[in-house]
Amino acid sequence: MTPDNIRTVIGIIGNGTALMLYLSPVPTFYSIWKKKTVEQYSAVPYLATLLNCMIWLFYGLPVVQPHSMLIITINGIGLVIELTYIAIFLAYSVGAARRRVLLILAAEVSFVVAFAALVLNLAHTHVLRSMVVGILCVIVGTGMYAAPLSIMKMVIQTKSVEYMPLFLSLASLASGTCWTAYALIEFDLYITIPSALGVVFAVVQVILYAIYYRSTQRILEARKQQILEACKGKADLIPMTEVVVDGKNGNTTGSGASKGHC
Repeated sequence: MTPDNIRTVIGIIGNGTALMLYLSPVPTFYSIWKKKTVEQYSAVPYLATLLNCMIWLFYGLPVVQPHSMLIITINGIGLVIELTYIAIFLAYSVGAARRRVLLILAAEVSFVVAFAALVLNLAHTHVLRSMVVGILCVIVGTGMYAAPLSIMKMVIQTKSVEYMPLFLSLASLASGTCWTAYALIEFDLYITIPSALGVVFAVVQVILYAIYYRSTQRILEARKQQILEACKGKADLIPMTEVVVDGKNGNTTGSGASKGHC
């Protein structure tokens, strides 16, 4: 098997792992949809991934880097998926949080459109276009993989991995590993740098998950107990304010503890 064939196979596997990465937040957004609130979840990783998909999609176009169908397909799919996540986030966020996401989204789209127009009008060769767009891909790709750093900081501060899903970290690790291998076979610096950094960040996340998994379980159990105790205390405080006896039917109805619930 030739190096080109090996590279293609790894690229296909890389697309599969990247798709896993894009789909890994589905449980998170199902939880958001079910609870009708974004809680402490951050939109930053999804906005960063959206920008990454838009830039890489532009990089893979024939006018910039010919013969890059694998890059076009996975980033086109990723673009649709990330837009769906952001739409759900906007639907269940409120106030300043929603306005901030909308502003960042508008800024990202405006930036990509302006950047694409400048590149296509000022750079007239594939080599120059791929270099300019590739440098931006490195910067944005690094930002996408570094986006969970804010979540990692919160994990260390709270000693809880509740808001750092393990599957997302594992999918990021698998995707970064495949794309690093893909880029090294036929060396592509613009893919190597962000992918290798993605591997490093993903490994750190997995290590943090292993360190704080048990403390997270203790925190969740303590929270559950507090809720149960609060509900019990609330039920105990509800007075028996009204009791009516129906002499005809022998039934007793009332308000207060008999109707109280947490």
